[in-house]
Amino acid sequence: MAGRGDPPEGTPEGTPEGFPGGGEDEYRSVVFDESFVQAARLQEFSAQERMGAHARAVRSLPEWKARSGSRQILVLVVLVALAFGTAVYLAVRQPSQAPAGKRAEPLRITMIPLAPQGPVPGGTPADLYARSPAAHYRASASGINLPGARRTRNFSESQVMTALTIAKDYLVVSSLDPDVLTGGAVRPVRVLLDPDQLDQFDRSMSTPVADGHHAATGWMVRFDPARVALADPEVRVRGGLTYLEAGADALEVTSNHTFTYALRPARIGGTPAGRAGKASLFTVRRELHLRFDRDDLDRRRTELVSSHVQAGPQACSDDPSGTLRPLLAGQRATPGVPAGTDPYAAGDATAALCGSLSPSAQPSPSRSAPRP
Repeated sequence: MAGRGDPPEGTPEGTPEGFPGGGEDEYRSVVFDESFVQAARLQEFSAQERMGAHARAVRSLPEWKARSGSRQILVLVVLVALAFGTAVYLAVRQPSQAPAGKRAEPLRITMIPLAPQGPVPGGTPADLYARSPAAHYRASASGINLPGARRTRNFSESQVMTALTIAKDYLVVSSLDPDVLTGGAVRPVRVLLDPDQLDQFDRSMSTPVADGHHAATGWMVRFDPARVALADPEVRVRGGLTYLEAGADALEVTSNHTFTYALRPARIGGTPAGRAGKASLFTVRRELHLRFDRDDLDRRRTELVSSHVQAGPQACSDDPSGTLRPLLAGQRATPGVPAGTDPYAAGDATAALCGSLSPSAQPSPSRSAPRP
């Protein structure tokens, strides 16, 4: 006989435990624990609280409990917005970056030896300088002055000044550094070049040739230390730098300087060779075109576009592609070369493939020395 409250047929199959007749509680996994109850926005009043006048069935919990989840969502939205805004700002701030994959062009070199029309004057460096057009030139790096820098359409004033400063650095190491001039050093020049030109530079150093692209003396002023030495470490310099914007992604700097070196024969076994070691002057006119893209400015390097060099006194028959070949005090050049090239004259540096050094460019007894 069925118990009290049990159906006559007994407990139906599948009846949950807790209901009359027992069975599994299929709602056991749904548990309203304390944290769930506390997080509820609405909470039911107790029976005693509902007995009061105008009592409502439920009450609202404090607002801060309901907003905790909303605040997390708000913080996430703000972070996403800041990241997006930063990306847009950086993209707009630098719209004119250099095109990817653009390579530097090979250097173009023009080398003009200037032959003297008579014997090369000799003497002491001070006397030679005083009686030459370089009498009032400044010494060494002080002769390479920077012009005032002003912003261009696509480059700031500081970027223009950076280009001018790198150009001066290149002139100093490639024209005035004693280790480069007579010591055979090349690294001070190499580190300032665009990486795209390093292969050409290295070939010019290892196997120089007068082909318009691979003369070592197109990159730097250098003498054969077995033949000549510096009689005065302070080279006399005069010239200037100009700049212009070469499109939206490049600046170009042009240098036009005359360098005058006091040289003497190299010492062999401690004894000067040649005419008792008398000094003579050697003049090099360098006109360089240097280009800078934004990456070059950031990394403090340059692309050397062209190099036009006039140098003398030296014989036109000598190959100056590896080292310059100065004629020293008392020496003469092979006769028969055209006359008239003066490296001290203003204007564009142009001459035939071999020129003649004008007598006015040499130290002259008729030119009076300046008063101290």
